[in-house]
Amino acid sequence: MSRARPRRRHPRSDRGSALVEVTWLGILLLVPMLWIVLSVFEVQRGAFGVGAAARSAARAYALAPTDSEGARQADLVARQALADQGLGEAPLEVRVTCTPYPSDCHSGTSVITVRIESRVDLPLMPEVLGGQAPTFALDATHTVPIGQYQEVTGAAEAE
Repeated sequence: MSRARPRRRHPRSDRGSALVEVTWLGILLLVPMLWIVLSVFEVQRGAFGVGAAARSAARAYALAPTDSEGARQADLVARQALADQGLGEAPLEVRVTCTPYPSDCHSGTSVITVRIESRVDLPLMPEVLGGQAPTFALDATHTVPIGQYQEVTGAAEAE
């Protein structure tokens, strides 16, 4: 009578599993880190654009001959400044305030303050997660004083 030997099972080796674990861990950490870096770059680009838009809009408003023309020029220049940063489609709101003469910004010693508000969409985030792509709100303010001495048209001709 011969006895059949039971088959021995060899224990599985863990050899090579560290490489697989490190690869998966790297992928799981790399993807969120990549998203964070791209989002920071997008927000920084928006911050540069909004800051440039505020400076340009305030200068354009101050150099315009009237308040209505200044408002039109400020809006155009702010949109161009955002477009220069690649944010031409970003929403934009331009607010102009003046002190001490709120009704006439181009008189005497007025100080013009322009506030720009916009936002940037954060990249690579599917709209499925929240219904809308996540955004980051941005704003910037720039103040320009109007000089006490201004050129008066027609003054040279009167003499």
